[in-house]
This record gives sequence, C-alpha cells and structure tokens, in this order.
Amino acid sequence: MGEAVARTVGERFRELYGAEPQGVWAAPGRVNLIGEHTDYNDGFVMPFALPHTAVAAVSRRDDGVLRLHSADVPGDPVELRVADLDPGSDKSWTAYPSGVVWALREAGHELTGADVHLASTVPSGAGLSSSAALEVVIALALDDLYALGLSGPRLARICQRAENVYVGAPVGIMDQTASACCEAGHALFLDTRDLSQQQIPFDLAAEGMRLLVVDTQVKHSHSEGEYGKRRAGCERGAELLGVDALRDVPYAHLDEALERLGDEEEVRRLVRHVVTEDERVERVVSLLESGDTRAIGAVLVEGHASLRDDFRISCPELDLVVDTALASGALGARMTGGGFGGSAIVLTEATDVDAITKAVEEAFAAAGFTAPRVFEAVPSAGARRVL
Repeated sequence: MGEAVARTVGERFRELYGAEPQGVWAAPGRVNLIGEHTDYNDGFVMPFALPHTAVAAVSRRDDGVLRLHSADVPGDPVELRVADLDPGSDKSWTAYPSGVVWALREAGHELTGADVHLASTVPSGAGLSSSAALEVVIALALDDLYALGLSGPRLARICQRAENVYVGAPVGIMDQTASACCEAGHALFLDTRDLSQQQIPFDLAAEGMRLLVVDTQVKHSHSEGEYGKRRAGCERGAELLGVDALRDVPYAHLDEALERLGDEEEVRRLVRHVVTEDERVERVVSLLESGDTRAIGAVLVEGHASLRDDFRISCPELDLVVDTALASGALGARMTGGGFGGSAIVLTEATDVDAITKAVEEAFAAAGFTAPRVFEAVPSAGARRVL
C-alpha cells in the first residue's frame, strides 16, 4: 500500500470533512494457506496477509458523533451517535466500523467519536477477509488516536467481538489476527486457543514457485445460515465427545471418537474434517520448516477433499478451479475461506502460472461461469499506520 494511495484517501477525507485527517492506516485481507473452520474449534490455522488492504483516513471527535464514509459505497457520510450504537441495529456496511467502536466502548475504552473515510482493494465476498480488514483498520486507527495501547492479539479479539455480536456473524479469530499480526514474507502459524503465534518463512518466489488466488466471483456471506450450522454442529460434536472443543480430540484417536458418535452422521463428518485439518496444519508447518515446500501441495489437495466431502462447503466453481489446476500441472490446490463461493488457491511452479491461468479461464468459459479473477498472493505486512 503505497504512500500515494494513502495521500489519495487523505485528500478525499479533506474534501468530505473540510480538514486534514490525523492519520491514514491500512489493514490487509488474508489468504489462509491451510486450516479451514478450525479457528472456532480452538484449533490451528496458517494464514498470511495480502497486499490488498482496507485504508482509512481518520480523525477523532469529542462530541459523541461518528461519521463514516466509504469510497466503495455511493452517498454522503453516514452520521451516528456512539452512545446509540446497539448490536443488530445496523444491517448496512457501516455495521463493521461502528461495531468496532461499540466493542471498544464495551471493553471500557472511552471513545468520543471520529470522522472516517474508507477505501478498500480487498475483493468483497471472495473469502479474503474484506470485513476483517475493515474492522482492523478502524480499530488500529482508534487505538492510535485514543492511545489505548492495545496489542495485536487484543485488537483482534475486539474486532472479532464486533463481528460476532454487533454484526451477528459467528466468525472465529483467524481473520482479524491475520490482518493485525502477519509479517511480510511469512505465514502465521496461529494457535487460536491461546493466540500463541509463530511466523513461518514463506518465500515461494525464492524457490521458483507461486501461489495463485482464483476468485470465482461467487459471493458468500458468513452471516447467512450455513456457516452458523457448521459451527453449531462442531459444538455439538465437542459436547457429545465430552471435550471443550474439537481441538482436544487427538488425531491418533479419531477413529475411536467417530465410533462414539454413532449414527450422528453429519456431526461425524464435521468432526472428521476439523481433527484432520488441525493435523494438516501441523504437517504443513513441519514441511516448511524442513525446506520441503513443494510437498505441501499434496496436503492442500487433501484439505480441499475434506472441505468438499466432509464439511460440504465447496461449490462447482471452486471444484472446477482445483480439478483444472491439478490437471494442468499444479503442485496443489484447494478452496480457501468460509466456503459456498469465494476463492481457491493454487500452488504452482513459476513457469506454469500462465498455462494454469489460461486453463482455468477456459474451463470457466466452457462451463458458462462468470470469468474468474486470478492474481498472485504475496505474503505481505499486517496492519500499520501509513501516513
């Protein structure tokens, strides 16, 4: 996110509000390399930040007024009173930034208002955490302006609460933590139970590889019912097995656990995915640390099969990306994000990028699908002040 972009956002702020912003901040979207639907099961995830960011020019106010404007939504700034913010009261885009203000106030921080102008290059609905980027950039700006002293993990928790309670989407902690805490050139190995982190070097270009994101252009929404059903099913599985969360079911004892679930077939499938996915995250960490990066491709393919067959959150477009990429020589591929649309990732040799991209685009055209958006995912920096 260049200084020129930050200045453009700042200039628009001045046009809207008649004064210079006190600062400009950026927070990235993310790609999850491996570890899907494990975060709300206290499990392991491995995201990395994208160069695509939500950018916010912000100034604090002292009169209890919150004014919000987005370059991506037509219209004038929306004016709210911070004292009137209430969960479930806002069904528009403003629920994400106003939810962060509400969550900060609920946590005991005295916020007296702000003027905000936002712009984002994170594709919406693509499974790349555009909402988390929006939440984190607002939280970081307010943390700076009000000198709240929040750590990255604490800031992520605040943003998760905003989305869970204020927006009403039952997301886990991964997306907000990735946006707040990732480092350039690394993937983040995150234990979502205690939020312990390990930055794992992930420089594919140095090894002659690339990771492509294929945005299928099929939109999804976490706050719709299917995501919530999967989460409730996982919680039921943990209850039936007598554990705090599915993370506590040992991979070595998975067969025994599945037998104990008897004829609860849907719960069995959900449990099997979560337990095997946690093991896949640990396997990818081990392979990267040992320098056997190309071998992670097979683990990605396993993960897609599990999401498709056990968790049942893929769709024809995502399956077509994976099948076509693998048939065209990719090292590995899988859907990424919450599911029911969004994006897939493709691990490939650098020399095969053009051929795989062409094959996927032609397959979509032949199937009558909307043309996908394909771009390279480069592990980038987490949230920061840029101006």
